[in-house]
Amino acid sequence: MQKTTYNKTSLRNFVNDTINGKIKTLDFYLNFSLEASRDIKKTSKYDSIREEIQEEIYHLDKQMVSLKTMQKQMKKVLNSASDVVKLGSLVITNKARFYISVSLGEFFFENDRFYAISPESPMAQIMTGKKVGDDFTLNNIHQEIVEII
Repeated sequence: MQKTTYNKTSLRNFVNDTINGKIKTLDFYLNFSLEASRDIKKTSKYDSIREEIQEEIYHLDKQMVSLKTMQKQMKKVLNSASDVVKLGSLVITNKARFYISVSLGEFFFENDRFYAISPESPMAQIMTGKKVGDDFTLNNIHQEIVEII
């Protein structure tokens, strides 16, 4: 993996913008589903359709709560520099790039693949407190920390 300098503030803004975009999209689908449920006739013939829409609304609500929680968690993610891996660290290993922040998963930033992971994730747990040059193994995959931003 070639050495590239990343702007952690831009990365943090990108993750925040991604979460906000997902919230807007989900809000649109939630409103659409609510409107559709109101438009369906109140006869037994349409009970199963109403139930399906209610189930969808329930799932959308759960996703919204999760995204709003991520939004709150991102406020705790600071851009302070550190020699050890901690919340807010961008950890570059010989295999991947991990942003310890929220559980957003894989995303692409400045044409590179990143993983936004929660500090509670096994990967973040095993890396926390480690320094550049330290190595670790998780799920039989051995990695070495090359850079901490």
